[in-house]
Amino acid sequence: MRLNDPLVTSFFFCDVEYPIDLSFDNVLDVLDVFRDPNLFKRQKVELGIELLIGATDLEFLNLLEMWDFIRVEFILLGEDSGPETDELGNEMPTKSNKSIDLVADAKYIYASFRQIGINLFQEQGKLSWQEFQALLVSLPDDTIMQRIIQIRNWEPQKGMDAKEKKKMRELQRKYALPNTLREEEDDE
Repeated sequence: MRLNDPLVTSFFFCDVEYPIDLSFDNVLDVLDVFRDPNLFKRQKVELGIELLIGATDLEFLNLLEMWDFIRVEFILLGEDSGPETDELGNEMPTKSNKSIDLVADAKYIYASFRQIGINLFQEQGKLSWQEFQALLVSLPDDTIMQRIIQIRNWEPQKGMDAKEKKKMRELQRKYALPNTLREEEDDE
């Protein structure tokens, strides 16, 4: 993010300029499309591109290339978080360190933004994805989302009181993300 660059409203692809709607709520809609298990990859790409730039007559391979460009440059903001691979291109196993889920944590994200004076419903169509991401990662420690992240990432310390450990584990279960299993350490 550069503060002296304007927010992106268009981009060039194959020497053609395309308008792009990167409002945070539109990007969330696109991410919902890509999470939909009932859609094929082709459908996801076509719908995602249509939500972002509108109708286009590009061939599917060009749409796929365009999607990859948009995903890396405008949604991941240049930070491609693709899987790590070895020298042969095989995907390396990784331990998930995901502390936030935009869907499962929506109510906590909303409440946290309200705590800093931003109503996300009123910002739909206005607040850009880049602005949303910057605000989300820098929420103050006293917001509910930051507290939940702290709970999810909590690890017991040696010499910690058993009662406190139990309380934190209960909170971790309460605020656990769906489909995440946490290895519980022995209390001893």
